[in-house]
Parts: sequence; structure tokens; C-alpha cells
Amino acid sequence: MATIGYARVSTFGQSLDAQIEALNGCDKIFQEKISGSKRERPALDAALDYVRDGDVLIVTKLDRLARNTAHLLELVEVFETKGVTLQIKNIGIDTGTPTGRLMLTMIGAIATFEREIMLERQAEGIAKAKQDGRYKGRKPTAQAKKTELLELIANGMSKRQAASELGISESSVYRLLDNVAAMSEQCANKT
Repeated sequence: MATIGYARVSTFGQSLDAQIEALNGCDKIFQEKISGSKRERPALDAALDYVRDGDVLIVTKLDRLARNTAHLLELVEVFETKGVTLQIKNIGIDTGTPTGRLMLTMIGAIATFEREIMLERQAEGIAKAKQDGRYKGRKPTAQAKKTELLELIANGMSKRQAASELGISESSVYRLLDNVAAMSEQCANKT
């Protein structure tokens, strides 16, 4: 039997140190910096491939593993199929027991409900702020720099350099260039 730790934070600016410290003593720890809303998480997938019958997967908090009940239940099914037990440190859940499995399902459902309520309140707040004229949304920084970007690219600057020069992300550069190409193609098809 091996104990496998899984640690995750959502952004590169966040630190995994507290989780790694809490998972100290595990035989192996998988860690990553990626949003929990993403289904494709390389370190989680690697941990799922790694665990074997009799192993214990340990996480510090439930939301480090799954963001909604459906995904949590999918993971629990994988663990059960592989004969792996899940332990969640901060709430003392151990799926090696029937009570632990029941509690995990209930807590997962409550967590999903809380997240949906929070998102609903956020949407209501934004709608109210828009109605009152107080919410304009985020300024389209990359879109506003489209002309400058096209000039830099036309003058031979690399996409990476242009992104750095304009203070926008490389993905924004590619997205803008793709949009320009698509618009050019639509114009060409109309003629």
C-alpha cells in the first residue's frame, strides 16, 4: 500500500507549499498549477494512472480534487474500480468506510450547490450594476491594440515580442490574428 498525495492551485501566482507540507509523509506527491474547472489536468491524470489496488490518494481539501459533484463522483468511481481509497485531510473523510463514501457524496453535493449559488449571486450583482450603469465590464485591452499589433507583425516582429511590447498575452496575439484572418477570409468569400 502506498500513499499518494495530490496538490493543486489554480494560478501560477499561488503557492503549493502549504499543501505539500500537509502531504509530507506521502510516498509520492503529484502537483500542478491549473484551474480546477479544467477536466484535463495532467498531474491528476498521472496520479490516477499511478495508483494501484490498496493505495490511498490524499488531498488537503475537496476543492483541490474536484469542483463539482459530477466530477467528484466520476473520480470516486475510478478509485473504487482501482481499489483505491480517497482521504480528504481537512474534513477527515476516508472513502475506505461506507460512512466516508456517504459523507463525501453529500459534501460534494453541498459544495456544488454553494458554488452555483455564489455564481448566481455574482451574475445578479453584475446585472444590477449594469442596470445602474456602474458596470462596464473589463476593457478590451488586446482588442484596443489590434492596429498596433498588426503593424508590429507586418514589420517582422515575432508574436512573442509583439505580445511583450504591447503588454498583452501571446494567446491574445494569436486570437486577434486568427480573428483578422477569419474576417479577411469572409471578405474574400463575399467577393
